[in-house]
Amino acid sequence: MEPKINLDKISNEDHAASTWEREIIVNLAQTGLKEQRRARRWGIFFKLLGFSYVTVFLVSLLAPHFSNFSAKTQHTALVELVGVIADGEEASADNVVTGLRAAFENNNSAAVILRINSPGGSPVQASYINREIRRLREMYPDKPIYAVVTDICASGGVFAAVAADKIYADKASIVGSIGVRMDGFGFVDAMEKLGVERRLMTAGEHKGLLDPFKPENSFEKQHVQSLLDEIHQQFIDVVVEGRGDKLAKDKNMFSGLFWTGEQALELGLVDGFGSASYVAREVVGVEEIKDYTFREDIFQRFANRLGTAMVEPITRALSYPLLR
Repeated sequence: MEPKINLDKISNEDHAASTWEREIIVNLAQTGLKEQRRARRWGIFFKLLGFSYVTVFLVSLLAPHFSNFSAKTQHTALVELVGVIADGEEASADNVVTGLRAAFENNNSAAVILRINSPGGSPVQASYINREIRRLREMYPDKPIYAVVTDICASGGVFAAVAADKIYADKASIVGSIGVRMDGFGFVDAMEKLGVERRLMTAGEHKGLLDPFKPENSFEKQHVQSLLDEIHQQFIDVVVEGRGDKLAKDKNMFSGLFWTGEQALELGLVDGFGSASYVAREVVGVEEIKDYTFREDIFQRFANRLGTAMVEPITRALSYPLLR
């Protein structure tokens, strides 16, 4: 007797198998489509990123040419000095000097305005700017330069400003602080109370100078003070040379005090009141202003910030003198 074959069961099993295979194929197809879409999205993203990079690069490359096009008519040149005067900062000597040179070299600039809003900074950087202004004045004797103070022109800002032909400010501006400072602190007593032992190894008797965890050394203190006094005298000499007989004989002139623009006028630190637009219109006689301030592109700024971040801890450790 032949076994009875259940055709309905076979048919159902074949149908289930085909359905299972179909689902696998559909799932594989859908997964492939999702991967393709994901790859396409990432491809678009990287293309847009590359396009943005090229666009920014071209704009930064062509920006000077665009500015030159707008500087073909007579105008008053403007250079900004904003922020702390320090290497790697927006108001570094390199940036400010680059703008000043471009402003003086353009044959259509009737005069140059250095607009200052700075609390001060490095005496070296401020000195670079001062000397470059005096050099450019000698090279272009018929092209005056005016310093215009906005909110504040203190210490290193004054160091740079006094090289200009004249200085203008607002009555409420802060001007002065002709002095030098070096910051530090001491944790000696705190170390003893906490029972912390300081272990510092040096080669050189005074290599640990200004270590905040060691008691103050009278010889080292005197040595540092002599450095500050010397830089202060350099500062005084520059101010006297720049302002000359305009300076009032005031005992507090070089004490580190600062004054309002109105008081600064009485002391001879500024020559008058006015904004950049006022100086361009009323003093220079050419109202149109063209900005020559050097500004780094985002890639240069990132690279410089990275370098500054590495150098800054060393500078702080040395407590370099500041005109602030």
